[in-house]
Amino acid sequence: MHVKKGDTVIVLRGKDKGQTGKVLMALPRDAKVVVEGVNMVTKHVKPSASSPQGGIEKREGAVHASKVALVDPETGKATRIRKQIVDGKKVRVAVGSGKVID
Repeated sequence: MHVKKGDTVIVLRGKDKGQTGKVLMALPRDAKVVVEGVNMVTKHVKPSASSPQGGIEKREGAVHASKVALVDPETGKATRIRKQIVDGKKVRVAVGSGKVID
């Protein structure tokens, strides 16, 4: 996948189009990512030791990885990435600015 946990991404499609956030979790098997503050869903929670009251809480839902793009560290806009070998390591490079992301 082109994004990893901890990356800053921008949403390209859907109800949250244009929002930016940090990737909280990457799910490569499903090609999905969970982005902070994006695709909020309502979850009904049973009472437990951690939340004795239970109730309804809002959580981030998964978004397909093709619907998000990495934010270019130089311009702050959405960019595609390219993988290159720099100093013997395979790194991700922003196509727009040429800056190394990893």
